[in-house]
Parts: sequence; structure tokens; C-alpha cells
Amino acid sequence: MDQEEKLPFTGHLEELRKRLIICFIAVGVGFCLSYGFKEILFQILTRPLVSVMKEGDSLIFTGLPEAFFTYLKVSFLCGLLLAAPVILYQFWMFIAPGLYQKERRLLVPIVFLSSFFFVGGALFGYFVVFPYGFQFFMSFATETIRPLPSMKEYLSFSSKLLIAFGLVFELPLVLTFLSKLGIISVEFLKKNRKYAILLFFIGAALITPPDVVTQIMMALPLMAMYEISIIGARIFSKKKSDSEDEDQSD
Repeated sequence: MDQEEKLPFTGHLEELRKRLIICFIAVGVGFCLSYGFKEILFQILTRPLVSVMKEGDSLIFTGLPEAFFTYLKVSFLCGLLLAAPVILYQFWMFIAPGLYQKERRLLVPIVFLSSFFFVGGALFGYFVVFPYGFQFFMSFATETIRPLPSMKEYLSFSSKLLIAFGLVFELPLVLTFLSKLGIISVEFLKKNRKYAILLFFIGAALITPPDVVTQIMMALPLMAMYEISIIGARIFSKKKSDSEDEDQSD
């Protein structure tokens, strides 16, 4: 850390520039690899919708370049996911020299757990919520009203929902981290559990399609994440109190 403090500001900028270039190259390589499988990737993304569509129905594109740009966006998103380990590693290598040993040990599990919860939330939305939500939307079709979802609209809608579910599942990590900082406590989380449940159902109504089943399927995992947060806060609070007792005994 002493050597890092002696590094001039221009040295930090040069280091940051080098790390960013590596990240951009990794994203570019991931994009090129993903573009070679663009049709397969888009089919995987649209599978929850296609499975509830009637025979003969299909997705459409209303503008000449829409299909091309949709495939580009899908390839970019997949390339970003493929490059995520490289990006996280470059981020770690940039900030690690300025951290204490204790902070380094804490950062690694935070990065791993945040990635785990985000991916878990996105997978939950894809495999559990999407089929029911799309089935609800397609139920409005009649003999005179035929659904014609476009590629661009579906990509925008599905990607936003997947990101939303991924961020929602970060709740245990955020609340546990706030507990470790002393901003909230286990007693606070228990006392406000009923208000949290109310907020979960309100948030589920805003994020998911407007049917009761999908809202419940969104709210129940949030409630489970809240209980996990209480457990995490209790563990870290116990560690904190134990360390304080050790300091007093010393």
C-alpha cells in the first residue's frame, strides 16, 4: 500500500486505461463469439414466449434493420456476460493494491455472492415468472385480435425484467452489508418485517405483469430474501460483538 501511495496520479490514470482496454477487448471477443450463435441465443431468450404462443404465431420485425440490430444487442449482452469474469478480475487488480488485507478478504466473497444472487434472480425470472407472465399477456388474443410481438419490443421487455429480477435478489447482500456497517440491526429488520412485506407486494405489482399469480411469485422470493438478510445480519452482528469483546478483554 505504501508503494501505491507513491504512484503519481498520472500513473493511476495509465493503470486505469490499461485495465479498461483489456475489458473492452474481452467484451469485443465475447461479442464476436456470441454473434456466431445469435439465432440460437435469441431462440433461447424467446423460448418462454414461444412456448405459450398458438400454432402458426411467430415474432415479427416491423423495420428493415430491426432484426439485425436485435441480434447485435443480444450478442452484445451475451458478450458482456462472457467477459464478466475478466471485467471483475481487472476491477480487482486495479483496486486491490489500495486495500488492506482485511478489506481484500471481504471483497472477494462480496463479488462472488453478488454475482450468484444476480444470476439466481435472472434465472428465477426466466424459468418461473416468464412462462406465467407471457401466458397472461397472450390470453387477451381472440379470433379478431391476434398478437404480433416484435423482436425489438420483446428484447427490450425481457432484458429489463431479467435485470430487475437480478437486482431484486441482491437484497440479502445489501441488507447484510448495511448491518455490518451498523446502519441497520437485526431488531430493526424484525420490527419492520410487516412493512417490508407490504413493500414487496407493491413492488411486485409494479415490476411484474398485472396478474395475482405472477405478483405472488415475485413477492414470495423477496420475502425469502428478507429472511436470509436477517440471518446474515445476525451472523455479522454476532461477529462484530465478539470482536468488540475480544478488544475489551485485551
